[in-house]
Amino acid sequence: MNWSIISKQITVATGQDFTARIVHSLSGGDINAAFRLQDGNHSYFVKLNRPELAAMFAAEFTGLQELAGTKTLRVPTPVVYGQNNTHSFLVLEYLELGRSTIASERLLGQQLAYLHQQTQPYFGWHRDNTIGSTLQTNNRSHDWLSFWREQRLGFQLQLAAKNGYEGRLQRLGERLCGELAVFFTTYVPSPSLLHGDLWAGNAATDKQGNPVIFDPACYYGDREADLAMTELFGGFGRDFYAAYQDVWSLDSGYRVRKSLYNLYHILNHLNLFGGGYLPQAENIMTRLLVEIS
Repeated sequence: MNWSIISKQITVATGQDFTARIVHSLSGGDINAAFRLQDGNHSYFVKLNRPELAAMFAAEFTGLQELAGTKTLRVPTPVVYGQNNTHSFLVLEYLELGRSTIASERLLGQQLAYLHQQTQPYFGWHRDNTIGSTLQTNNRSHDWLSFWREQRLGFQLQLAAKNGYEGRLQRLGERLCGELAVFFTTYVPSPSLLHGDLWAGNAATDKQGNPVIFDPACYYGDREADLAMTELFGGFGRDFYAAYQDVWSLDSGYRVRKSLYNLYHILNHLNLFGGGYLPQAENIMTRLLVEIS
């Protein structure tokens, strides 16, 4: 990578001269390459990917701006994004991270509930973005069930069919999509601002003990979808959930619906990472169908 190109972009965006003198490669991401750039006075976090994925970084930049604008949860400040002939890039504030504590876990739960209280009169967003590197469509809708059926489960099932996952997965998916209303007989979701990809790897604590979230896939949807994903891979403690409930309690039907919401992410993992996720996707569908039989 020609770091002088990004250095010039940072200089223009911040109004402060910057030349990358120290470059550290960072680990931890499945989708992007990540680096820390330093000039002795300033430090930035940089993601790189292929040039054709520039729109992914543009959407992430916009999502971080929207999350920051709520003044509820800390996010790394987005600095600039762009592309050249060899890479697309996203530059963010570099944050020194610390250890999670009971206090920071509780604060994260509280602040997430405050984030979810930021609403719009529609589901979706003003632009499409990505979940991982998969397109996530966000066409605005006033009907949550049709949004989830068509733009979340249906989209992933169609992609799975193109990837060769047909047969039982598609039969179960078709049945489930036809029965979604059963899970919402006494529950009407509000269009809350969601992080959209809130697993433990996308949340941390800064040196001052403040929660930080990053790598968003924002849209306005049922807040239960964010909470469900926090349970999918673990990593969030009971203090987090108790603090969230103290601010905004969950409906009792969440116990079942969380599997409906996490199915979306398992299907996406199937499409991104392969057939190891196929049994899990089919088992979730089977359990949900048993709930309504």
